[in-house]
Amino acid sequence: MRHHRKNTVLAAAAVAALSLGLTACGGSDTGAKDAGSASSAPQAAADQNAAKGGATATTGGSTTEGSTTGASTAGGSTSGGTTAGGSTAGGKGTTASTASTGSATGAKASAKAPACAHGDVRITVEKADEVPTEHVVLTATNVSGRACTLLEYPLLAFGPIQTAKDVPAVAKSKPAAPIVLKNGEPAHANVRVSLGGVHEDNKVVKEFTVNLFAADGPAEGSVVVKAPAGGLAVNEAVAKTGYWTYELRNGADEF
Repeated sequence: MRHHRKNTVLAAAAVAALSLGLTACGGSDTGAKDAGSASSAPQAAADQNAAKGGATATTGGSTTEGSTTGASTAGGSTSGGTTAGGSTAGGKGTTASTASTGSATGAKASAKAPACAHGDVRITVEKADEVPTEHVVLTATNVSGRACTLLEYPLLAFGPIQTAKDVPAVAKSKPAAPIVLKNGEPAHANVRVSLGGVHEDNKVVKEFTVNLFAADGPAEGSVVVKAPAGGLAVNEAVAKTGYWTYELRNGADEF
């Protein structure tokens, strides 16, 4: 009886141990499955999140790209604007430059003024204060109503223009700058007409002709000037003229 009880107890213990082992194994498998599920779920969530994050990142990248494209487009527009602005600035520069050039040209035009034509001046003559008379002084007064430039020197003809001897100019009397006359202003030129005294080559003239220079040479038209009372004794062989100047100058206009 004692032996049978012992066997029964042993058998019962073995069954209990087996049951516990199976339970433990089952529990462990279920735990593993649960752990696996738990592990898979976060991983899946992570993957899903990663996928979403990737999509978001892609979207963000797309947005960024779009933004960049937009910025690029804006930049293009800006560049276009800049280019346009550059063109405008260039235009202004050109305009400023053109305005500046125009102003400079205007200033030069104003400084030099158009050449005086024969109808722009009134020319008179006076004998120099000397005896016998060797020189006369021509005075050209601007009567045009505007400024004009009296160029070079008077072109004199003591006789018919077609046959009169050219009267040469004295180089040392040339002024440093052109003679610009405002309306009503005079300019002068010293002229030698003879060596004084009675000479066989002298001829008495009651009037003579003065022509002016244009920018490209002798101007058309001339001014007939009346000689002082009694006429002038002129020797064309020795006659010389000075350049037009604002006033006669010692040295430069003495010849």
